Amino acid sequence: MAKDTLTITDNRTGKTYEVPIENGCIRTNALRQIKTGDDDFGLMGYDPAFLNTANCKSAITFIDGDKGILEYRGYPIEQLAEKSSFLEVAYLLLNGELPTTKELEQFNHLVTHHTYVHENVKSFMDGFRYDAHPMSMLGSTVAALSSFYPDAKNIKDPLSRRIQITRLIAKMPTIAAFSYRHTMGLPYIYPDNDLSYVANFLAMIKRIGTSTYKVHPVLERALDILFILHADHEQNCSTTSVRTVGSSEVDPYSAVSAGIGALYGPLHGGANEAVLRMLRDIGHISKIPEFIKSVKSGEGEKKLMGFGHRVYKSYDPRAKVIKRVADEVFEVTGKNPLLEIAVELERIALEDEYFVKRKLYPNVDFYSGLIYEAMGFQVEMFPVLFAIPRTVGWCAQWEEMVTDNEQKIARPRQVYTGQKRRDYVPMDKRAAK
Repeated sequence: MAKDTLTITDNRTGKTYEVPIENGCIRTNALRQIKTGDDDFGLMGYDPAFLNTANCKSAITFIDGDKGILEYRGYPIEQLAEKSSFLEVAYLLLNGELPTTKELEQFNHLVTHHTYVHENVKSFMDGFRYDAHPMSMLGSTVAALSSFYPDAKNIKDPLSRRIQITRLIAKMPTIAAFSYRHTMGLPYIYPDNDLSYVANFLAMIKRIGTSTYKVHPVLERALDILFILHADHEQNCSTTSVRTVGSSEVDPYSAVSAGIGALYGPLHGGANEAVLRMLRDIGHISKIPEFIKSVKSGEGEKKLMGFGHRVYKSYDPRAKVIKRVADEVFEVTGKNPLLEIAVELERIALEDEYFVKRKLYPNVDFYSGLIYEAMGFQVEMFPVLFAIPRTVGWCAQWEEMVTDNEQKIARPRQVYTGQKRRDYVPMDKRAAK
């Protein structure tokens, strides 16, 4: 009779151990029983960058990288992008089920009426240099919100948690827009509660010299879809940062600011900017074969940006949606001159055995930067546009972590490779170097 266990034989001692398998995993703490003697700490797993280590159980997002599947609470991302709205998806991620009409109306009302920030937040943001990066301003200001809402420390109170989550989702577009206006030297624009979540953000960004701003419905829907696609993505770098910092039972503003800090990195939130730089470096479709040859040879520093993903070994399902959205956006804004290069580069790469063999397919970043640029956003705003919707995922993951009885303060082990114990040597006894 097959058993859900793993039998391990330690060849150092000849002893055999039986370790339970649960959900396709073993608990690495079970390896601690494997010792060579009483003074042995016990066996550990060594997994740099968590390539094959699960740090939590989660019911929020499911990814099958080999099959190109991404689901929020069981719903395929393609269906949600086509039929849903960002705030409906936010409700789904936070609560586990799609809302009724009444529930969605109440949620929309709560978010809409928490979009304003304290006037002192404006003063805080005014303290940044004129050329401060919007992402730096966003992370610092979100962290500062914990001082405006001291009740946020009551993380064991379900009502308090939901109040803070609502505040974060509602105020993130406002702070993001303020960071953009500060960088551009423009006056801050207050939220308009008559507009949708996305339209309000665009109005706070774009409005100049008028009392209202008419948002093009195609661009509004395009950004709404992009927000849906970026709302959550399982245990990525920034989400892991939120969970790790949050495990100390700090307030959610501080935890989310840690996620923003991780997203600020070029390997995470800056990937679509790297795609634009690559396309500009190529310059023309006639130079694509030369570029591909350089990438394959490994000569120089040429890399195929926007292709491949840590978890996806097939076409990123989000990239398929974004490619369609790009066509709709460019019908309104006019084609980005880099689009022709991108389309041809994708075609050639998908037909090249070198990239197919390595399972390198376009990811979400390949076309998103082109869309953002066509909508008039500077590259510095790209990670900010990522952070706004990802706040929902961060909050859902944070609350799941807080209510998980198995979770404790994060404290990974290490493999010590330094000097063995040695005695202090006085200065006059040390050899000259």
